[in-house]
Amino acid sequence: MYFPIYRPRRMRKDAFSRYLIQENYLNTKQIIYPIFIVDGVNQQQDIEAMPNVKRYSLDRVLKVCENAINSGVYTIALFPVIEPHLKDENGSLALDPDGLIPRAIKHIKNRFPQLGIITDIALDPYTSHGQDGLIDESGYVINDETVGVLQKQALLYAQSGCDIVAPSDMMDGRVMSIRSILEDNKLIHTKILAYSAKYASAFYGPFRDAVGSKTNLGKSNKQTYQMHPANIQEAIREVQLDISEGADMVMVKPGLPYLDVIKSIKDRFSFPTFAYHVSGEYAMLHAAAKNGWLDYNQALIEIMFAFKRAGCDGLLTYAALDIAKLIKENNI
Repeated sequence: MYFPIYRPRRMRKDAFSRYLIQENYLNTKQIIYPIFIVDGVNQQQDIEAMPNVKRYSLDRVLKVCENAINSGVYTIALFPVIEPHLKDENGSLALDPDGLIPRAIKHIKNRFPQLGIITDIALDPYTSHGQDGLIDESGYVINDETVGVLQKQALLYAQSGCDIVAPSDMMDGRVMSIRSILEDNKLIHTKILAYSAKYASAFYGPFRDAVGSKTNLGKSNKQTYQMHPANIQEAIREVQLDISEGADMVMVKPGLPYLDVIKSIKDRFSFPTFAYHVSGEYAMLHAAAKNGWLDYNQALIEIMFAFKRAGCDGLLTYAALDIAKLIKENNI
C-alpha cells in the first residue's frame, strides 16, 4: 500500500500544531465598533433588522464604550440619528458645533481619552432627501459644492476631538480637500480613513433604517456617486487617488461580497486596508442563525478570517463585541 511522504493531516491532529501553522489571527485591537447616537436622555432603542444593535443617548453611551474597552476593542465609529424635523435640504445640522456628534465626541473623550473615535463624514443622516451631498434642481448630487461642506464638517469633528475622520460620500477630490483644511488648521495628527471603494449596494438597508435616512431617500438611489458592483479596476483607481490625496487608510464597503476587491487593493498598494462588514451582512447572519440554518459564532469567525485572508487590517463590524468574546474564549 502506498503512503504519502507528506501527510497534511499530521499538522492538524493536535491543537498545538494547528496553532503553530495558523496563518492569520484575529486581534480585538483591529476591530472597530460602530455605535449609533441619538439625542435625548435615557434612550436605548432597538433596531429591528439588527439584533443586539441599539441607538444610545449620550448618557447611555459611556457604558457601551466601557464595555468595548473591557472587551479589548479600542476604536469606535459614531453615527448620528437625527430627528426628521431637524433635517433640511442642505444638511445644515452637520455643521452645528453643538450638534449631536461634536457633543458625543467631547463626552466620550472626556471619560475615555484612550478610546479611538472615528466619525463619518457625509451628509445623508442630515439631509431631508437622504443623499450624501447637496443636490441641484434635478436631484443630482453636485460634487464641488458638497466637498466644500464636507471640508467644514471634517474640520468641526476634528476640532471637537475625534481621531479619525472618515469621508464616506464618494465625492471626487474630497480627501485632498479635507487633508488641506486639516493641515491649514494645524490638525496634522487627525487621520483620514477614506471610504475609497464604496459600492452602490443592496446591503445597506438596515443601516439606513438605523439612522433614519431610508424614508428620506425613498425610491432614489446613489448610483451617480457610489460604484457599480461589477467594477474592480475602478476601485483600484479610486484607492490610488485617495492615497495620493493624503488618506491614511482606505476602505472597501461592503465587505464580504467584495473580498476580491480587498485583496487586489492590498496586493497592489501594500497600504492599510479596511473593510466594513455592513448592516445587511450582519442582518443576514443573524436571520440564518435564528432559523437554525447555521451556527452564528462559527460563521462569524469564518467571515472575519475571510477578511484577514484577503488582506484586511482594520474591520468595522456590528459584531465587534461578539468577536472579542469569541477571541478571548477560544484563543483564536
